[in-house]
Amino acid sequence: MMSGPCLGQVDGIRKESFAAEKSGSLTPAQLDIIYRQNWFNIFVPRHIGGLELSLPEGARLQESLAWADGSFGWTITLCSGANWFAGFLEEAVRSRFFSDPKVCFAGSGAATGIAEMVEGGFIVDGRWRYATGAKHATAFTANCIVHKDGTVLKEDNGSDMIRSFVFERNEVKIVEDWNSLGMNATSSHSFEVDHIFVAADRVFMIDASHAILPGLVYKVPFLQFAEVTLAANFSGMALHFSEECRALFEEKIMKRGYSVIKAGEMLEVLGRMSSMLEGRRKFFHETVAQLWEKGMTQGNWNVSVLEDLSMVCKALVKTALKSVDELYPYTGMTGADPSADINRIWRDIHTASQHQLFTFNGIKLDKLQYSYS
Repeated sequence: MMSGPCLGQVDGIRKESFAAEKSGSLTPAQLDIIYRQNWFNIFVPRHIGGLELSLPEGARLQESLAWADGSFGWTITLCSGANWFAGFLEEAVRSRFFSDPKVCFAGSGAATGIAEMVEGGFIVDGRWRYATGAKHATAFTANCIVHKDGTVLKEDNGSDMIRSFVFERNEVKIVEDWNSLGMNATSSHSFEVDHIFVAADRVFMIDASHAILPGLVYKVPFLQFAEVTLAANFSGMALHFSEECRALFEEKIMKRGYSVIKAGEMLEVLGRMSSMLEGRRKFFHETVAQLWEKGMTQGNWNVSVLEDLSMVCKALVKTALKSVDELYPYTGMTGADPSADINRIWRDIHTASQHQLFTFNGIKLDKLQYSYS
C-alpha cells in the first residue's frame, strides 16, 4: 500500500505510542528507529548524510509514518522539513550542523523575534511557539524582524524585513508549555533566546532563488512543500483510523450481536469513507508526481500549477477529517476512552487540524475533479 517502515518497525513504533504520549516526547526506542533509518534527513542530500528523496517519495514515506503513529509521523515530518533548510545554509554552517548523525532541527515560522543588525551579525531576542521535536532537537530555527539602530528595516516592497536564523541548542531555552488535546508526544514546546550574538553566516532566506544546494526539492516553494508533507500526514492518520474502525466494527458485529441493520449501516459508512479517502489519496500522489515530473523537465513551475497543488492538498486534508468525523460516532465509548488507540488517533488528527496552513481558504470538494482510474 505504502512505502515506508516494515511491519516489525510499525509494531515497535506503536508499542511505544502510549509511553510516548505519557512522557510528552518520542521514546528512546522510537528515536533509535528514526536515527537508524535516517528519517530526519528525508530531503537532505546524500553527500551530507541524507536520504535525498524526491518530494513524491518523501510524501509517501511521511504518509506511512503517520499511518504507523500520528505523533511519530508528525514529528518526523516537521523535523525533516526543518532539516530541509540545509539547502539554504552556507556550506560551512551546513557542515557544522549536519556533522551530527542525530541532527534534528526544530523551529517556528512565526516572526516573533527581533534581530538587531550589528557588525558581523545580529543580536537576537525572541520567543517562539510550537517547535515540534524540541526535546531532542540539536538546533533551532526561527524568523526575526530585522532592525538597525532600533528601526525596522524594510524590503523594496515596503514590508518588514524578515530573515531566518539557526541557533545552537545551547543558545536557546526550552519552555515546556506544550499541552494539547493530542499530538502529545511531539514535544512541541516554545523556545526563547535572550540577547545572543548570531554571526551573519547563520542567517538564511527560505526561497528558491536563495537556495545554495542545487537539488530540485529546494526549488519547490516552501508553502507547497509544507502543504504536501503535512497533507500526507493527515492521509496517514485517517488511514490508520479507518483500519482501527474496521477491526472495532467487526468485533461489535461478531461479539456483541449487532443487528443486520446496524451492522449494515456501520459497514456502509466505513466503505464509503474509505473509498472517498482512497480516491483523494490517489489523486494527491498523482498530482505530486506530475508536479515533480514537470519540474524535472522545466526546472520550475508556474503559479497555476502550484495553486492547483495547494488545492489538492487542502482537499485531501478536508477529506481525511471528514472520513474520521463520519466514522467516529460508530466507535462508541471505545472511541471516547483516552487509553484506546483509536481515541489517540482521533485526538492527534484533530489537534493537527488546528494548524493554520489548512484552517482557512476552504475547498468545495464537489468542485475538484479527480479520477479513480
